[in-house]
Amino acid sequence: MRDGMKMQAGKQPGPTLRWRAAAAGLIFMFLAAGGGMGGCAMPHKSDPGKAPVKAFAPGTILSAATGMPVSFDEFMADVRTARVVYVGEKHTSARHHEIQLRVIRALHDGGIRLAVGMEMFDRSYQTVLDLWAAGGLDEETFLRRTHWYANWRFDYGLYRSILDYIRAEQIPLVALNVPFSIPPKIRVGGTEYLTEYEKGYLPGEVDTQISAHRRYVEEVFKQHPFKNVRFEDFYLAQCVWEDAMAEAAAVHLGDGMMVVLAGNGHIQYKYGIPERVFKRNRLPYRTIYPVAADEATDVSVADYLWVAD
Repeated sequence: MRDGMKMQAGKQPGPTLRWRAAAAGLIFMFLAAGGGMGGCAMPHKSDPGKAPVKAFAPGTILSAATGMPVSFDEFMADVRTARVVYVGEKHTSARHHEIQLRVIRALHDGGIRLAVGMEMFDRSYQTVLDLWAAGGLDEETFLRRTHWYANWRFDYGLYRSILDYIRAEQIPLVALNVPFSIPPKIRVGGTEYLTEYEKGYLPGEVDTQISAHRRYVEEVFKQHPFKNVRFEDFYLAQCVWEDAMAEAAAVHLGDGMMVVLAGNGHIQYKYGIPERVFKRNRLPYRTIYPVAADEATDVSVADYLWVAD
C-alpha cells in the first residue's frame, strides 16, 4: 500500500460492463460538436465485485478494504488522514450532493484547513470563484459571471447548498476543468490545431499509458459511431481532460487538504484524476463513490462506496 491507500491503483474493472444510457458523461461532451455539455466520464456498472451494493441499505458506507460497512466516525477517521479526498457524483442526484456536503462539513467543522476543487468550473473563472468564496457575489451575479447554464448546464439547485456553505465559511474554491470547448476540439483534430490561447490550458504532462483507463475509454468509443474521429484523438482528449484537472488540484493543494468534487467516472478505480494527482505530489488520498441502493457495483471501484437512497 502507498501512503495509506487501501486498494491497488489502476485496478482493472470486472469483465462485464453495463453502461447507463442516462448518465451524464463523456458521451455528452464528445457528441456535441460545438463544445458540448459539461459532464464527466461515464461511470460503469459492474456485477462481479466483492459484494453487491444492493445487499446494503441506503446510508451504508462500505470499505473496499473489507467489503463491509463502517460507521461514519470510522470512515471520517480514515478520511482525515488523507491530503486529497475525492467525492464522486452522478450529476443529477441530489442525494449524491448531500453526501459531498456532509463530507466537506465534517472536515471543515473538525478544524481542517480545507479547499474544495470542482470539476464544474473551468480555470478561466478562478477569479470569479475567489470572489464567491470571499462572500463578494450574490447568487445571480455568480451564475451570470460563471456562465453556469452555458457551461455546466445542470440545475444549479443541485449544487446550491454546497456553494452556499463554501461562501458562508469562506472556504477556498478551486476551478479544476479546462474550458469546455477544448476537449471536443482535441477529439476531432488532436492538440496540434488548437489556438495558442487554448494550448495554454493544456497540462504540462499527459499520461496516455494507463492500460485500464484506455480499455474503459475504448468501451465508450465502441458504443457510439463517431464520424471522422480517430480513437487516439478521442483518448487523448480524455487524458488531457483528466490530467488538466489533476494538475489544477495538485497546484492549488498547498499544505492543507482538498476535497475534489467530480463525476464518478473521473474517480472510479483511481485511474482518472486520483492517480494523476498522486503522480504529481505522492500524497495520500481517498476516493468516495456514491452509488444507488439498487445497483450491483464492484466494491473495489473506490476506497469507499456510499449507498445513496
